[in-house]
Amino acid sequence: MLTSKAKYALRAMIDLAAQHGESPTFIGDISERQDIPRRFLENILLELRKHGLVSSQRGKFGGYALAHDPEEITFADVIRAIDGPLALTPCTSRTRYQQCEDCHEARCPLRGALGQVRDASAAILESTSLASALSPRRRGGKR
Repeated sequence: MLTSKAKYALRAMIDLAAQHGESPTFIGDISERQDIPRRFLENILLELRKHGLVSSQRGKFGGYALAHDPEEITFADVIRAIDGPLALTPCTSRTRYQQCEDCHEARCPLRGALGQVRDASAAILESTSLASALSPRRRGGKR
């Protein structure tokens, strides 16, 4: 299940995508528009910055902005930065594979199905960009 932190991160990133190309966005504005507790949002944005997905600028005209074009940042990028691998089990992760402590992979009845789940969900999340999540009206009428 997607954590609240990852859901908030996706909402904040879509908000920043809607502001892309303008001056940096104040954290308070994102917090208010997206109904995300400010302190929680601060931690989320720091983590996203650490992963190179957002940039920050200090000062009177500071704030946060996307570090890349909204077309280049996917839901998978955001979820991996916040929650880690997309896979349901460590042994089916492509980015952080680990053998499960209580399992023998060659005989595991779960691994095949859970690998398919990972592949299907990763395909969707990796093909969904922040830009594609914006409504057609917010993107200038393009679909």
